[in-house]
Amino acid sequence: MKKLFAIYIAILCYSTHSLADDVVEFNTDVLDVGDRKNIDLTRFSKDNYVLPGTYLLDVFVNGQSLSQQNITYIYDPQDKERTLVCLSPKQIEMLALKDDALAKIQYVSPECADIALIPGVKINNTEGKLDITIPQAWMKYSDPSWVPPERWDPGVSGFLVDYNLLGTISRSLKSNTNRHSLSAYGQTGFNLGEWRFRADYQANYNEHGDRNFDWNQFYGYRPLTSMAAKLTFGEIYLNSQVFDTVRYTGVNLASDERMLPPNLRGYAPQINGIAQTNSKIVVMQAGRVVYETTVPAGPFSIQDLQSSIRGTLDVRVEGDDGNVSTFQVDTANIPYLTRPGYVRYNVSAGKPSRFNHKLEGPMFATGDFSWGLTNNWSLIGGALSAGDNYSALSAGLGRDLSVLGALSADATQSISRIPGHERQSGTSYRLSYSKSFDELDSTITFAGYRFSQDKFRTLSQYLDERENSFISTGRQKEMYTVTGNKTFWADRPDWRTTLFLTYTHQTFWDKSAQDRYGASIGRSFRVFGVDGVSTNIAAYRSEYRGKRDDSLSFSVSVPIGDSRWAGYDLQHSSNGTSHMMSYSDNTDFNALWRVRAGRSADDRAQIDGYYQKRTRLAEINTNASYQEGRNASVNATLRGGFTATGYGAALHNSSTTSDTARIMVDTNGVADVPFNHEQTRTNWKGISVVPDIVSYYSFDTRIDVDKLNNKVDANKSIATATLTEGAIGYQRFDVTKGEKLIATIRYGESVPPFGADVTNADGINVAMVMEDGLTYFMAINPSETLTVSWGGKAQCKVQLPAQINLGQSALLPCH
Repeated sequence: MKKLFAIYIAILCYSTHSLADDVVEFNTDVLDVGDRKNIDLTRFSKDNYVLPGTYLLDVFVNGQSLSQQNITYIYDPQDKERTLVCLSPKQIEMLALKDDALAKIQYVSPECADIALIPGVKINNTEGKLDITIPQAWMKYSDPSWVPPERWDPGVSGFLVDYNLLGTISRSLKSNTNRHSLSAYGQTGFNLGEWRFRADYQANYNEHGDRNFDWNQFYGYRPLTSMAAKLTFGEIYLNSQVFDTVRYTGVNLASDERMLPPNLRGYAPQINGIAQTNSKIVVMQAGRVVYETTVPAGPFSIQDLQSSIRGTLDVRVEGDDGNVSTFQVDTANIPYLTRPGYVRYNVSAGKPSRFNHKLEGPMFATGDFSWGLTNNWSLIGGALSAGDNYSALSAGLGRDLSVLGALSADATQSISRIPGHERQSGTSYRLSYSKSFDELDSTITFAGYRFSQDKFRTLSQYLDERENSFISTGRQKEMYTVTGNKTFWADRPDWRTTLFLTYTHQTFWDKSAQDRYGASIGRSFRVFGVDGVSTNIAAYRSEYRGKRDDSLSFSVSVPIGDSRWAGYDLQHSSNGTSHMMSYSDNTDFNALWRVRAGRSADDRAQIDGYYQKRTRLAEINTNASYQEGRNASVNATLRGGFTATGYGAALHNSSTTSDTARIMVDTNGVADVPFNHEQTRTNWKGISVVPDIVSYYSFDTRIDVDKLNNKVDANKSIATATLTEGAIGYQRFDVTKGEKLIATIRYGESVPPFGADVTNADGINVAMVMEDGLTYFMAINPSETLTVSWGGKAQCKVQLPAQINLGQSALLPCH
């Protein structure tokens, strides 16, 4: 191996370079090679010289990845001693060039474009990576944090099933009674080209024998990247920035803000609270479960809801001790602002179908828009019509306040009439403010006020009155909303403070008011030379359906080793105060656990704990608790999925069941290859799936090279892709598995020239011929046939021995 490194150093250092023709002439006299005439360094002698052929390369444009591409090299028609890069029309499109730059491209053939004539363009090929540098003046887009639409990957066709199973077993020690339940929700469907077809399901079972299974929705959609929009049809929910949500069967065409640059995107709703004991969290909207999970005792934060969820969410916290608390969260939206000259739109038509897939109510059509008038002002408006008996009209303005955030105001007028009753006409006014601090850990604040007159009706309220003989409850009068979270960094990097605030006040025309407010603050700091000490205090109060629920949590955590902590937790509610000591172990990213012990709120001994395990096949969350003389319980959540494409199939873990993207990785039949901190490993067919990828954001798929088996070798360890919503991406990694061998290759009466390539049946390079035919092979298998190439073409084949031993040298004839 020392000789191998010496030869490479000689190639790099002892050469003369001609600027006139970019020819590199190597001084082979410095090489410790007996036969200096039998050397093939053709591929090193020209600047960026690559033998003609098609190669699978990682392509980068101005530092941004285009993922792997098949790149063809051909001889330069003007100079047969040179090669040039051929780009296909599709690859040219991915460069996102302006028309002026496109006009300067030279086409050698309809499928071969040479971009070298564009002024300032530089092309470099090193170690299987094609780097293209293009002056920004020739590019359509200039936002370095945004991947342009030309580079989005729609993925491949395939089938998928995602699931979320929750099981609970509990025993009351006072009454000696048992309870158990099992619930499930998720989605299944398939991708066909850029179309995605989905069905959402939900199931429940309990100790009384009650069981049910429902298909919540059947729908399909596809991204329209050229329009920065999304087309959806089937049973869907109205996702409007102006009008309240309602479920209907029909069609929707809407601008998708996730396709916009980051500073114009909104954000998903977030739910925060405190679980007094190990609890199950159920989030519902309009009667359907949109999220369900189990959490350990203490503060919780749900941040992975879909960004398309709008309106009011019902949150239910079911504790192991039987206590249940409920509250509502009104999802806040960033003001509907648009770049100058652009129009963002949302058009829907259909018929309400709110329960059991039954159509209910009149046909309706609706549309809303935001038109960027100037750099700072946007015009907002919309209309909704459901025949002669219901209509609504909205108009408003949005203002970009630059460093101060964004502000919008709008008014919505509704006119409704129930047959046999007089017409109702009212107005709802809304004022919204938000600011996103991307430069400060992407913190977001939101504030809003809304007032609705007594006779104002949303479409959902109108349908309630129409179908239930004018019986409707929950007609909102006023609502104040303030939410905010921010991260503060002190002068010292080991001190950090995070703050979250929320306040919602709602009054109604026909029922009592509702309030929810709270705050949490966390701080990490250094004490007595110990780094990473952290504290957190959180307090929430909610008044919902005439019931007040107060909760307070305080915790302190002290590191006692590598990713291990000792802590103290205090929980206070109307039932009393509990004190718990804890120990946490996060040394294994894929196996986290905590155990606590102490006194409960009613002064009884209590112990609880949780264990989170991420495996190749599923993500498992379990927690258990015991309270002296009261109850004992065990909860478990199992999340995962199954994905199949034309390239293979695999079970995989998952932490969400929303329409996120996923990437199927193919390691050329090599099993047990770990990816992304061992989040997944390939199965026996060399296939695995990396789940939960945020759509329209650049994502790196990485092989954990430090975790690879000694017999496994990867020519590349990282691939980058930007997937559209719901896509199944596909990435192939040239991975080989096998033995190592030092051997001498003979070619007739001589040996192959120094620098000749040795490749396997998949075209993967496994060795390079050195002095006197000496060759160091990696990742080879017994009796395997390899190809030896030089002079730009394959010359002969080598048959490996039936038994391979690295400690012995072998003589291999090349035929």
